[in-house]
Amino acid sequence: MPASTDPIEPLEPIEQALAGLRHRIGRFTAAGELSPSAIPPLSLYRKHGPTEPVGGLYEPSICMVVQGAKRVILGSDVYVYDAQRYLITSTHLPTDFQIIEASPERPYLGLKLVLDLREVSQLMVDSHLPAPRANQGGRGMATGEMTLPLLQAFERLLDLLDEPQDLPILAPLIQREITYRLLVGDQGMRLRHIASMGSQGNQIARAIEWLKENFRQTLRIDELARQVDMSPSTLHHHFRAMTAMSPLQYQKWLRLHEARRLMLTENLDASTASFNVGYESPSQFSREYNRMFGAPPLRDISRLRRLVA
Repeated sequence: MPASTDPIEPLEPIEQALAGLRHRIGRFTAAGELSPSAIPPLSLYRKHGPTEPVGGLYEPSICMVVQGAKRVILGSDVYVYDAQRYLITSTHLPTDFQIIEASPERPYLGLKLVLDLREVSQLMVDSHLPAPRANQGGRGMATGEMTLPLLQAFERLLDLLDEPQDLPILAPLIQREITYRLLVGDQGMRLRHIASMGSQGNQIARAIEWLKENFRQTLRIDELARQVDMSPSTLHHHFRAMTAMSPLQYQKWLRLHEARRLMLTENLDASTASFNVGYESPSQFSREYNRMFGAPPLRDISRLRRLVA
């Protein structure tokens, strides 16, 4: 029987770019599930099956999935992103996240590029940026529509991993282009809001930065509000709008996750870990830990160690 002579339909440009990124990420993650790259802000990921929800702090970044899908929960908001939509985060946000679509035949493949908000601000100052597309909502996280220029920029960035001699010069230029694409994209207003000095978004970002560095200290809302030039009520309102939690809840999240890390990786007992993160009452620590993680500290850490083993 003669071979078929039907022409092969060419891939659409976006699908072609996604296929190129799948090939690149698959090649660079062949040795493991997480691959920190020679470009420090860039990480590549592979996973061969769905995962359980895990708590973690999303940093200012763009996250892309080129195969599979991922779910992120911020407060009561749920964000699902895949090869059609990216996730953008404009400040540090406590979340729960899980991979929801992956298999050995079609593993989850994704990447994360951490954004330098100082570079975002500088680009806004140096450039006559076109007006961003309108978007709604005050959260510091959103999904955006994948575009061909954005995908092609990431293709070029990953190609540099094979050209280490070109990284110092060309990688910052391509990262700057990616930042530009985000600023003029459908979620660009979120980045502009955070990076604009004097804006409420920038003030909340400063409050978040203070909490990250000083979560062990007693939190006094009046003092924090003065530091970021806001009234306590305005701080509370806009902080919750951006992060889906109050400043006190944000501090509690940081404390409990750090205590969990100390018990799991440094073998501290619950009482010592609680004092190290700022708790004065071990019983209060145990109650709040139980509410957040669904089990008392000892039982939770034992379960995690069994999972690791």
